[in-house]
Amino acid sequence: MDGAGVAKFPGYSRDRMDDAIVNPDVMANEDEVHALYAMLRRDDPVRFMEPAGFRPFWAVTKHADILEIEKRADIFVNRLRTYLSPIEGENWVKSVTGDTHLFRTLVDLDDPVHMKLRTLTQSWFMPPNLKRLEARIAEIAKAHVDRMAELGGECDFVKEVAVWYPLRVIMEILGVPREDEPIMLQLTQEIFGVGDPDVVAESQRARKGADGSWNGEVETVDLFQTAQVLFQYFGAITADRRKNPKDDVASIIANGLIDGEPIGEREAMSYYVIVATAGHDTTSSTASGGLVQLIKNPEQMAKLKGDLSLLPNAVEEMIRWVTPVKHFMRTAMQDYELRGKTIREGDGVSLFYWSGNRDEDVFEDPFKFKVDRQVQKQVAFGHGVHLCLGMHLARMEIAALFRELLPRLHSIELTGEPKNTRSNFVSGLKTMPVRHKMV
Repeated sequence: MDGAGVAKFPGYSRDRMDDAIVNPDVMANEDEVHALYAMLRRDDPVRFMEPAGFRPFWAVTKHADILEIEKRADIFVNRLRTYLSPIEGENWVKSVTGDTHLFRTLVDLDDPVHMKLRTLTQSWFMPPNLKRLEARIAEIAKAHVDRMAELGGECDFVKEVAVWYPLRVIMEILGVPREDEPIMLQLTQEIFGVGDPDVVAESQRARKGADGSWNGEVETVDLFQTAQVLFQYFGAITADRRKNPKDDVASIIANGLIDGEPIGEREAMSYYVIVATAGHDTTSSTASGGLVQLIKNPEQMAKLKGDLSLLPNAVEEMIRWVTPVKHFMRTAMQDYELRGKTIREGDGVSLFYWSGNRDEDVFEDPFKFKVDRQVQKQVAFGHGVHLCLGMHLARMEIAALFRELLPRLHSIELTGEPKNTRSNFVSGLKTMPVRHKMV
């Protein structure tokens, strides 16, 4: 959807609409999913959904309602259900871990444990500390734009530029060696693209047997194996940083204390995972999605190139537009009234951030991409106690990339249709072929 408005959503029955909102294929089709969201915002913004194969939940699609739920962390908790997953997947996780989560990351926990863990690294990701990284981030941005220029006028911007740039930034901050970046990228894609056929195929190739064979019929990633690889890798990092602490986030996590005691192993491993994965995937999605919109809206490209002081606005608009984290779940701990509906104790609530960021009551012409938009209320980073820890870093990285790229970009055009990851949770472009001329 490129500014023309909301496409007409197919005339789905209630059952089909409920199924559509959790369907990764619908989520990968921006016109279709935004038409669904627009219909819900208009007709039933707090709707009880019962999709086949999923536990029921309330779909919250209006910006104001998302904020209201986020503000009530005392009533709506994270720990019981973090994202929409099929019942079969939920049962599998319980069989493996004994609870509802494969990891115990910041987004899976509630206060006071959540805040105690968050406080360990929070200062690292605040603007005063990030300021000292600004020059290094600019260097990394330049290196990746240089790489783009060396590719001979054509490239897949996602696969050859966008995924590697923020990965290098977050790996340096975390303290992961550069030679290990490919495996970190692969593991991240497995976590967020568990049902995407391209991710599945690559996962199988990466884990093929000694005879070179692999089962191309497998329909999903083996998340348990992914988790094992990550835990083993970061277990070695922990042992090293406890013996040889450095000025990096890995050392902070490895030597962190919670209530005077060393951080638990599962909590430490999960901490590494959330920093290493979410710390780059969402940023690369925003950068590539933002560039697509600049290409599709040449007047906006010209406006931004002509006035780079608009970059803060443009970056915020890119974040609003892409909204890489499509939803998070909450569970009501008591009955709660919202828009005349009673959310019962124990009910799941899904906050659809992508819908909130297209809310017509908040954003004028929400389906028009504007680099000078005053975006002050986008909800892509969440709100309240779970406000994204890495949001300042993400903004800095995206701005640094476009500050380097735009003055050097003489022309750029798409040479094929960009494709989104097949996921209903965290998603973005997985391919974006372009032809470009650099100056």
